[in-house]
Amino acid sequence: MNLKENYISANCCDPQPTDPITGYFSHDGVIKVHRADCSNLSKADPSRLIMLAWPDIIGDAEYSPDEDYDLLDDIDFRLLEHHRRYGFDYSNKVAAMLNLDRREVHDGHTKLRELTLLKRVEPKMIQYRKNIVPGKWIKHRNHTYYDLTEKGSAYLDYYLKQK
Repeated sequence: MNLKENYISANCCDPQPTDPITGYFSHDGVIKVHRADCSNLSKADPSRLIMLAWPDIIGDAEYSPDEDYDLLDDIDFRLLEHHRRYGFDYSNKVAAMLNLDRREVHDGHTKLRELTLLKRVEPKMIQYRKNIVPGKWIKHRNHTYYDLTEKGSAYLDYYLKQK
């Protein structure tokens, strides 16, 4: 079980998420989490006991990407970062903006889509980018537009945290 910082599970009673719990504020600043019916709490200084609830002390689970994460390289993450920053876009435009080879970006988009890190955007009306043609809308043309998926965003967050 992953507890937030400064909380540890007491060894004497091994509290489980289904148990009512009480905390004991120790001298080292750590709060030891006990089952509410733990016999050791009867010997504890009552002023050091703290009412606790599991939702307040359980930390976020460490995110770990799937095995396909190892298939990604720096260019793949540059593409994911581009889509996070600019939203949906097409390969030729991404290549120009990132100063990369068109084929490399096209292949990267295909790979990222196959790994479900990007999704294809259905044809629709889109607005030109800011500072290109203000207020102008164009119809989705012959380009295939891609956008970041939730999985792609999680992989990018994980990658950036590792840097």
